[in-house]
Amino acid sequence: MAGWVRRRGGDDDLVEAHEINVTPFIDVMLVLLIIFMVAAPLATVDLGVDLPSSTAQPQPRPEQPVFVSLRSDLSLAVGEQIVAREGLAGALDGATKGNKDERLFLRADKAVSYGELMAAMNLLRDAGYLKVALVGLEGSGAMP
Repeated sequence: MAGWVRRRGGDDDLVEAHEINVTPFIDVMLVLLIIFMVAAPLATVDLGVDLPSSTAQPQPRPEQPVFVSLRSDLSLAVGEQIVAREGLAGALDGATKGNKDERLFLRADKAVSYGELMAAMNLLRDAGYLKVALVGLEGSGAMP
């Protein structure tokens, strides 16, 4: 598709322009970039946990976070691996390479009672991990 332009002289002749219009190509690339930026974070969570929402300001996420998940059936998982409550300390030591100062991200299903969440936090404290961050969904559905 070539465009037509007028010559600078006073002639009424039209001359074919030999330039490629790259604007549609750039538009398509920007749309694809946005699609991949939105879709990439959604593909990282494989363990289904129904999280409650929060209105707190999000904090920067480390490169290799260690997630501890408490599912609705009260099973515990470190990352994607489901572990027994007795083996939680060993699994955490393996995931953090023995670094007890590393921050753990605890996420619990919405259906889990407060007592069970506190029991899981006590297990983390007993294992020597005192830096625990609670994970929730961002949104306006949180209680005031």
